[in-house]
Amino acid sequence: MGDFLGDIYKWYNIYKRELPWRKTTNPYFIWLSEIILQQTRVTQGSKYFLNFKSQFPTVNRLALATEDEVLKLWQGLGYYSRARNLHSTAKIIVNDFNGQFPADYKQLLKLKGVGNYTAAAIASIAFNLPHPAVDGNIYRVLARYFGIKTPIDTNSGKKEFYKIANDLISHKNPGMHNQALMEFGALQCVPKSPNCKLCPVAQTCIANKNNVVNALPVKSKKAKQRKRYFYFYYIENGNYLFLEKRTGKDIWQNLYQFPLIETKKELSDVEILKNGFTKISDLKGNIKSISAKRKHILTHQIIYAHVIHIEIKNKDFKSDEFIRVNKKDIHKFAVPRLVEQFFKDLGIE
Repeated sequence: MGDFLGDIYKWYNIYKRELPWRKTTNPYFIWLSEIILQQTRVTQGSKYFLNFKSQFPTVNRLALATEDEVLKLWQGLGYYSRARNLHSTAKIIVNDFNGQFPADYKQLLKLKGVGNYTAAAIASIAFNLPHPAVDGNIYRVLARYFGIKTPIDTNSGKKEFYKIANDLISHKNPGMHNQALMEFGALQCVPKSPNCKLCPVAQTCIANKNNVVNALPVKSKKAKQRKRYFYFYYIENGNYLFLEKRTGKDIWQNLYQFPLIETKKELSDVEILKNGFTKISDLKGNIKSISAKRKHILTHQIIYAHVIHIEIKNKDFKSDEFIRVNKKDIHKFAVPRLVEQFFKDLGIE
């Protein structure tokens, strides 16, 4: 084990990426980076981290922001519950902890949106506390090196991997330790076809010796994806269009979108023209076009979406159902990536 960790640390010191959150131990910035990097690639997350750091340089400033401001800055990252939790937690830190992050693992776990991994990352990197941060990269490194076939998505698997990670954790520099293992998984021990010939621990890696590298780690469950059919209505009224805010416990909560009809099955163009518009309202307008189908894949669902472009000539038209927005102000509204893509297709930017 000593050689294993020593070799990983040497590798890390040579090959680690220069990332903006690695230049600080400020718990606010560590927390911010970890929330952004959940379900997000580092290259994409770095831009968002720098934007958040610039617009909200302190947790107090983030707590004072409106939810719309936070969601707008988050736009394009997906998993928007992360942004809402980020905002809620900032308020809790300011109101309940006097603006100071708790330097305690168990207290960190009580924060909204902070699980075992994120609490351990903050505790180890910001406060030098010996808690193992076990993310997907570390699961993969440990599964391969120690030849563990227990599925990582089971309670027994999580306990087994946590025990190994906890036994390995450095008490001298736990932050560097966690980051070294994560970086090793991200760059060297990658999910598919890693270059084991260049791996510094290949000689003692059980998966490499038994030629089962691509079979580990093991997962017992495969996420099921349900299909959804979205029909957005771009209701154009001169320089104005109409949006609605998504409410309720569903994807994209509190984001804005074109007025939407969701159906249980895919509609033909004839069915869209016959049934769809009357469900939106009793407006009278000209249907200018129906977009091509766009496929949008989320973790547990696949969305098939169209936009129906309707032009209304009545300049005095108002709606109690929807929000009337000048096209030049559309950039002020936080929208899902799918809707943003339709904006670009329609020349609304």
